[in-house]
Amino acid sequence: MSTEPIRFDTKIAVLLRDDLEPWQRLNVTAFLVSGLGTQVPEVIGDPYEDADGVPYLPMFRQPVMVFEASKETLTTAHARVLSRALPRSLFTSDLFSTGNDRDNRAAVRAVSTGDLDLVGLAVYGPRNAVDKVVKGARMHP
Repeated sequence: MSTEPIRFDTKIAVLLRDDLEPWQRLNVTAFLVSGLGTQVPEVIGDPYEDADGVPYLPMFRQPVMVFEASKETLTTAHARVLSRALPRSLFTSDLFSTGNDRDNRAAVRAVSTGDLDLVGLAVYGPRNAVDKVVKGARMHP
């Protein structure tokens, strides 16, 4: 078994609006990354198993970097991710008032791209492309 650190040429990033409540940050992050795992299978590692043979679900194979930024920076990041056609998921403020997936999708569908009130965005892709998307954001404290 190699002891060399594993380096990834890809990056998973979550960008959260900086005015969210702590519970909202956690909720939005969980929702955002769930979308990446379902559509980008290469981000998922192998299942886990403890020493007693109890199995656990696989998780991402690499770290998830979480950033925060102003509403304006989040809007700019959204435009950047769209122009680069990277795999992405989004969370809008309207989703805080819905209670299920059907209503969530309807809330997003009801708003034009440029009018979305974004509170979170997740993106996956080549490290340099993701870095350009989240440019201007800072690491979440």
